[in-house]
Amino acid sequence: MSNKKVLVVDDSMTERHVLTAMLEKNGYEVFTAEGGAEALSKADEVRPDVILMDVVMPGTSGFQATRTISKNEATKHIPIIICSSKGQDTDRIWGLRQGAREYLVKPVSEADLMQKIAALT
Repeated sequence: MSNKKVLVVDDSMTERHVLTAMLEKNGYEVFTAEGGAEALSKADEVRPDVILMDVVMPGTSGFQATRTISKNEATKHIPIIICSSKGQDTDRIWGLRQGAREYLVKPVSEADLMQKIAALT
């Protein structure tokens, strides 16, 4: 089993719970943040192996947090997977331009998620 750390960023408690359960079942250590601003401090504090980032959140959006994390010298090496209900091509392209390495549309399948994380870590 992996001891890799994953930071799950989502303002939905249900979504955080679902993703956390999926990740823990697959041996990951999970940390959570409820929004973009908290994600910035947690990414710096925890230094996760990968970040799962929602887009639509109050305050700092997932796109803004992704851009900040991917430009910060201390955290730019951390791959970010956007997990969003926004499924338009323009959303995907914009997310990748902000620094995300992958873009998954909710609901996220466990198989897809595990495959993407394994490819990035």
